[in-house]
Amino acid sequence: MISRGPLLEAVTQALATIRSHPLRAALAALAMAAAVGTMALVSSGLDGLARYARDTGARAFGADTFVVTKIAAGGLSRRELADRLARNPDIRRGDVRFLDRFADRRVLYAPVVQRAGDVSAGGRRFENAAVSGTTAELFDIRELGIVRGRFLTRDEEDRAAAVTVIGADIADALFPGTDPLGQRVRIGGRGFEVIGVQARQGTAGGVSLDRYAWIPLTTHERVLGATPSLLVFAKSPNADGTLAAEDRAHATMRARRHQRPGQPDAFDIITPEAARGFVAELSTRVEGAAIPISIMALLAAVVVVTNTTLVSVAQRTREIGVRRAVGATRASVVLETLAESSLVGLGGGALGLAGAWAATALVTGLAGVPVGLAPATGVLSLAAAIVSGVAAGWYPARRAAAIDVIAAIRQD
Repeated sequence: MISRGPLLEAVTQALATIRSHPLRAALAALAMAAAVGTMALVSSGLDGLARYARDTGARAFGADTFVVTKIAAGGLSRRELADRLARNPDIRRGDVRFLDRFADRRVLYAPVVQRAGDVSAGGRRFENAAVSGTTAELFDIRELGIVRGRFLTRDEEDRAAAVTVIGADIADALFPGTDPLGQRVRIGGRGFEVIGVQARQGTAGGVSLDRYAWIPLTTHERVLGATPSLLVFAKSPNADGTLAAEDRAHATMRARRHQRPGQPDAFDIITPEAARGFVAELSTRVEGAAIPISIMALLAAVVVVTNTTLVSVAQRTREIGVRRAVGATRASVVLETLAESSLVGLGGGALGLAGAWAATALVTGLAGVPVGLAPATGVLSLAAAIVSGVAAGWYPARRAAAIDVIAAIRQD
């Protein structure tokens, strides 16, 4: 085991060498910084992608939520879509009542219908808002982020009350600088009282989640007319009952459609696994390309640090010979050379982490994507930089230890 004395001496000598040739050391450190920065950004980007997908999915879809719908059109061929259009009837209020009747307190259901429409107040107008009719149960199913006021109640649904909860974009456009609560807006030619305002939700799949105007489903039908089919958001009241809730909803809908065993479903169920599977597949593809890039960047950095350390050894040949002549051992020469390359690697790694941290902070601030540099990522990146520095210095260290003392002293 190396004692502290030789190790401290090696580090001191390495720092002196780096200070005497700062440009050479800086170029090697920059190569290592690029490699470490790439590794950190790849890891942070993958983590941020998964976290962003989870968060936006929870806002747009709901955590542990599934949806009973007429057709889940994603990934279908034209023929499959045509077959389902012919086979699957619309989902109507009677279907929702049937689901509720056999929910047995194991599933919460909330029908949702949506149409594009204008929302106005005074002389201001917000065009193409997502005017959505639903029931009070949606508040227990989806993360709606009500920041002021409240959501719809069952009494308001029963009375077809003219009340609405609006998204952040609508609130900012119609009531700039004022509190929207208690204000009046017009939807479909009818006046509505604003009873709630959502916090800013961002986007999901490129679609803004801040353009919603939520109104009771019964009011939606009276003001905007009946719609062909409903979406039914559903969730288990218990966190561990999601699969059982999906099975119950599936069996109940098959019973509602009077389907025999072996017949294909006359409806579709969209589960959270579909979105999570897409994110996992995307992350796997990105990681599959990013890992070789990171490895190649590290190898390139090792080559650069190796070359600069070899140059350092060549320039200090006479110095190494003199030190060997006055008692320095081969082990101390090896240790000093490894210390030099390791310090360059460590400095470059720290610089790369600083750059990665700045880049992630910029992305988070400008794009709103929660990309952060995790402590574990920082530790692993620095460890990779040090190991790469040691690997880069091994061959130059062996060359330095093998220098002929007499020939080195005679060198000009």
